[in-house]
Amino acid sequence: MHTIDPRIIEFINEHHVLTLATCLANEPWCANCFYVYLEKENAFIFTSDMKTKHVQDSLQQSMVAGSVVLETNMIGKIRGLQFQGEMIRLEDGMLNVAKKAYLKRFPVAMLMKTTLWAVKPVLLKYTDNRLGFGKKLLWES
Repeated sequence: MHTIDPRIIEFINEHHVLTLATCLANEPWCANCFYVYLEKENAFIFTSDMKTKHVQDSLQQSMVAGSVVLETNMIGKIRGLQFQGEMIRLEDGMLNVAKKAYLKRFPVAMLMKTTLWAVKPVLLKYTDNRLGFGKKLLWES
């Protein structure tokens, strides 16, 4: 696996909401999730209830897609990330690391009874118009 461009990591860490897309039986679905990114594990960590459609979809089809975007009207400042990856329920060792990082960023989550999930990216496509119109940086596992 080659190194992820630090500009991609910086963008991911500047934000905290991702849009997650699932598809099951030709029925697409999107959900917005608060996330924390674990760089060492290359994983987006978020909480979601087992009953949600995106979780139920992912239990049958674990490959998902998503995006993180900077909202701006200034074309020269547009930045965004699209990704594909595998959604997994966290268990054992990674669960403890993820829970600590998630609760540090979102302490209110201590009050919620939900399950921690990860998306382990296999593809990251980062667009940054500050580098030139439509400039894209790609990473694949």
